[in-house]
Amino acid sequence: MNELERIIESMDFQYFATAQHKTDPESFLKQQDAVLLDLRSKEETETLRFPLKHHISLLEIPMHEVPSRINEIPKNRLLGVFCSSGVRCVMIFLYLKSRGYDKVKILEGGYNNLISVLMPGKIYKHLNNN
Repeated sequence: MNELERIIESMDFQYFATAQHKTDPESFLKQQDAVLLDLRSKEETETLRFPLKHHISLLEIPMHEVPSRINEIPKNRLLGVFCSSGVRCVMIFLYLKSRGYDKVKILEGGYNNLISVLMPGKIYKHLNNN
């Protein structure tokens, strides 16, 4: 059995019922030392960018570049994978899990949930409450 098959077999009802595979953006941003992994294409990030350099670590790696850029993705930090529709982040979630990334979560809710949490006032409040 390969690693991907082992990962998939471990994802039973309890795994999904307890939402071990995902996190909401607000909870994610409260985590210390977390990294948002934006999987959208270059064209998408050029249209709508999240310049978070003062708030949280951000990696912009288009989904199709993840295998060749895997060394840029830290294994020892919580990763929140994000894309516009949720399809790419599910594929990369499984890929990263199969490559030994234990601290990876799917950011749920797409753009609307993420943008509502990234409002400057909310970020400022969060940073000053820690």
